[in-house]
Amino acid sequence: MADLYLDTDCYQAIVEAAVAGYPKECCGLLVGRRGSGEAQPGEAARTVVEVVALDNAWEPSLLDYTDPSGDEAHSLSDRYWIDPADMLAVQRSAQERELEVIGVFHSHPDHVAVPSECDRTLAWPVYSYIIVSVMAGQVADFKSWQLNDQSQFEPEAVKMIGSSANKASFLS
Repeated sequence: MADLYLDTDCYQAIVEAAVAGYPKECCGLLVGRRGSGEAQPGEAARTVVEVVALDNAWEPSLLDYTDPSGDEAHSLSDRYWIDPADMLAVQRSAQERELEVIGVFHSHPDHVAVPSECDRTLAWPVYSYIIVSVMAGQVADFKSWQLNDQSQFEPEAVKMIGSSANKASFLS
């Protein structure tokens, strides 16, 4: 797995979105470049240059996902959904600037920063997935994950770099 490079401004934007969204899950997209950084042969490091916080559009009727635990009672406190129209708008904006969506972030209110089975099932292998654990309104942990060839999440190293002029944008 290659590393994810993240500057302090983007890190702070993700943390602020997670705390502001508490006790609900926040979500958003990571915009940047592939191939930056010190990747090993065959790997493509990713560098985040912009964080786009989005409204959590999850509704029970939107997600055709059956929880293997049999627990069907979910809410905005344990599910997120990025509206496809928002995803398309961010992708188009990124492409205009020769960037791309390289990942997704979301929070886990009062839960660890480990992907759920729902997170794994709905994930795409080309993205980094940052999860922020928010306990009692305070950030407790911040981790990034990426799917491996067996469709299982593996931890992904996050390398902090200096701040950038492109901080964060918010779509509401």
